[in-house]
This record gives sequence, structure tokens and C-alpha cells, in this order.
Amino acid sequence: MNDALNLATYPPMSDQTYSIVTTTDRPSPPPTTTPHPPPPPTPLIPHLPDDISIQCIARVPRTHHPTLSLVSKLWHSTIRSQHFFTTRSLLHITQPSLYLNIRHNSTFQYYFHANPNNPNHKLSPFPHPPVPIHPVGPAYAVLGSKIYLIGGSVNDIPLNTVWVLDCKINKWEVGPRMRVGREFAAAATVGGKIYVMGGCVVDNRLKAVNWAEVYDPEVGEWGPVGSLEVEGKDKWMHACAVIDGRIYAMADRGGVVYDVVGREWGRVPKRLDLGWRGRAVVIDGVLYCYDYLGKIRGYDVERDVWKELRGVEKGLPKFLCGATMVDLDGRLCVVWECKEGGGGGGGVGGKVMDVMCAEIDVRKDEDGGLSGSVLWVDVILSVPVGSSILHCMAVAL
Repeated sequence: MNDALNLATYPPMSDQTYSIVTTTDRPSPPPTTTPHPPPPPTPLIPHLPDDISIQCIARVPRTHHPTLSLVSKLWHSTIRSQHFFTTRSLLHITQPSLYLNIRHNSTFQYYFHANPNNPNHKLSPFPHPPVPIHPVGPAYAVLGSKIYLIGGSVNDIPLNTVWVLDCKINKWEVGPRMRVGREFAAAATVGGKIYVMGGCVVDNRLKAVNWAEVYDPEVGEWGPVGSLEVEGKDKWMHACAVIDGRIYAMADRGGVVYDVVGREWGRVPKRLDLGWRGRAVVIDGVLYCYDYLGKIRGYDVERDVWKELRGVEKGLPKFLCGATMVDLDGRLCVVWECKEGGGGGGGVGGKVMDVMCAEIDVRKDEDGGLSGSVLWVDVILSVPVGSSILHCMAVAL
């Protein structure tokens, strides 16, 4: 009875067709796929960690770096990285490279010697375009692995521009501008900063306040160096050197001394002024240059006396002009123009001039004198006749 009553409560079945949807008929979600892990980075050397590989590659002499950079894009970027050169420094295997700026007519060319300790390797031109401008009378400074080309003039207009050559990648880049334009200024590096002085006519307050400037790479800009107490601020500076943290900048008449730590100015000793000729270099606290007779002499700043460098008379010519000097890892490196005789100067048909180089081991003797031993002397470059060496620098990489 109850079943009959329950059935009566439902409507009668009709002829309409109903479809029954089951779970098996529902669209299934897309299958979940496990993403493939990214491929491991390509190692520099198979089966070796990159840290070990970099230490292996860093030990290869720098003369072979151009060849190593052709192995792969990874090697190319590694050899140009800061980590690579930091590794070479930590391993104490950096090598000094010799850089020359040579002028011929109105053009300038930069050359470098990746291994000056081996005279059999000739100088090679930079594998990149030269600096976009060719100023007259710029100042030069080396800070770390970079060479700074500071100021100079174009069409007799002093520039405040700075161009920077990154020697790790052989590329020029624009540096921070100075506060005033300069030509034939003095520049030096002390305590990780670049100091520049002179090269401008003090005809207004701006130039008077900024007659000397300092560049701090940590800040990235130039700032004034207090110099109001300096008397007779010369424009033309023809030489500069650093001895015991003091900058000696030579002008046409006398010069100035700036104590970086004490921030004090003074005048160049008269004996130093009278004996300083041409471009000089400081090694082990002694300033070396050549005198009016073409002989190399050293100046002892503590005793205020000049001393002739003994032991190099037979191995070197007299440097009367066109010679420059640089500290090459504690050794005296002299580069000069060989205009005639001795080194094959004149070249084929007199159209080529040889650039000579000598490396000298200098030392202080027990009697207070200075002695040197010529390690090697040879032609390192041939340039067109009429060329002149503007500057010589050494960079350790």
C-alpha cells in the first residue's frame, strides 16, 4: 500500500528522452606535465668547477689572452671580466704592460707591449678605434687598470673633458668632466685618486678656486683642491712625479709641491728644479731623468742631491731628446726615438723611425750612489719618420 502511494506521487513517465551524464563522460583536465629542469651552465673547462678553471686560465701569460678569447663566447667574456683580473691579482701573477702614445703629423696612435720583459715581442696597435678626439697637450694618469686622458686643447680651446681607456677590454669611454678646461696640466695618482693642477690661466675666481682638482672614483666626480695660498699659479706644467706621497709639478720656472696627506703646498727645491730635464720616473724613492748631457741621473729628495746612474754608460746612448721613462714593475724602462744610427733608425729608404726600449735594474749602493744593470735593449716598434713619443705608461693586468 505504501509503495503504491509513493509511486502515485511521481508524474507518469513521458516519451521524452533524458541523458544521464556520468563522471566518465566529463571532459578531463589537461594532463599535468613536469617541467624539464634548465640545462646546466656550460663549464669553462669540462669536468672542472668554474672557480678552478678560472684559476687555471688566469695563469696563462697575457700575451696569449687574445688567442684564448677565441675559444668561445664564454671564454671571451670571462677573460674580460673583473673577476678574472681580480683572480690574477690575488695569485700575484699580474704582468706589466707598456703603453705608448705616439703622434705623427696630426694623428695619434696608441700601442701596447703585453710582455715588455720579452723584447722579442714587438708592440701591437690596440685592436679598437683610437680615442674620438685628438687634443693637444693632454695630461695622463693611470688608476688601476685604466688610463685617463685629461683635458688638452682642440683649436686652441682648453677642454675639461676626460677620456678613459679600460685596458682590460681595450675600449675608450667618456669620463667625468673637470670643473675647468686645461691644457699642458700636471696629473698624478696618489691614494687611489687623481690629482690635476695647472693648465689654465687664472683670470677669474672659478679658475682660481679650481686651479687644482682631485678625482675620486668612488664618488665619480671632480672636486676642488684648496690652492688659494699657492703663489704664482703657472699655466704650463711640463713634468710631474710623486715622491713619498708628495706631488712635484714642474713649471717653466720652478714648480710646486703638494703634500696630499697634510694638504700643504710648497715650492720645489731649487736643486731639483735645476737638474730636472724631460720626463722623469720615481723608483724606490729616487727620481730618475736624463740631464743636459744625455746621462741618466737620480735625485735623492732627502739629501737634496743629484747622482749619476753608474754602470749603464756602455749599454745606452745619450738621451738628448724624445726619451721617456716609466716604472716597469720596479725596474727603470727607458723608451726613446732612434733618429739615426745605433738601432737601425731610418728604416727602408729613410721612411721609418725605430723606437728603442731598454730595461734597467736600478739599485742603491752602500756608499750612497746609484747603479744600474741594462737587462736588455732593442727596437720594439717602427713608426713613420717624423713621429714623436708623447707619453709612456705602464699598467699591471
